[in-house]
Amino acid sequence: MANLFDPAQSMTNEPLTVVVGDFIQWRRTDLGGDYPNTAYTMTYVARITAGGNTEIAVTGTNYGSDYLFTITSAEAENFVAGYYHWQLEAVQISSGNRVVIDRGAFNAVADLDQNGADPRSHAEIMLSKIESLLQGKADSDVSSYSIAGRSLSKLSFDELIKARDDYRREVKREKSAELIRQGKATGATIQVRF
Repeated sequence: MANLFDPAQSMTNEPLTVVVGDFIQWRRTDLGGDYPNTAYTMTYVARITAGGNTEIAVTGTNYGSDYLFTITSAEAENFVAGYYHWQLEAVQISSGNRVVIDRGAFNAVADLDQNGADPRSHAEIMLSKIESLLQGKADSDVSSYSIAGRSLSKLSFDELIKARDDYRREVKREKSAELIRQGKATGATIQVRF
């Protein structure tokens, strides 16, 4: 295993998952040919999927001919758990002109050291909520109601069942992906003995 604090051993691609509050460091080794770090700056800009005003920006520093990107633990403590989209912006130092050269995404997960941290994925949380609603639906199957003359609607039983099934599939995919990442069998392989 590499020492993730050592720039020489840092990842050479963007992280796919980060823990809120963790020190994060990676290098881009593939940019020096087209965008030498003496003539360009590189900045990652990220926003959480649902939008919002919070922007994460990290500018690379020169590390030989590579770009080194570092986010301190103090900076990462301000991340909100969720799915983020990022873009990598190259700025030509001589002109100030900017171009987006790469895009991607990462998932920021809750730090389990924090009180109240929920380690479940969005799909697991939604599945739990939908199943709770379905249990309540058995007691009162009301599809719409009114408060102070304003009409409100709820999901029908069939819509809840469909949403539950969709989230069950997503949770199963997430668990299979984690098992694959750990090098374990997913149960999807059919073994045959001859």
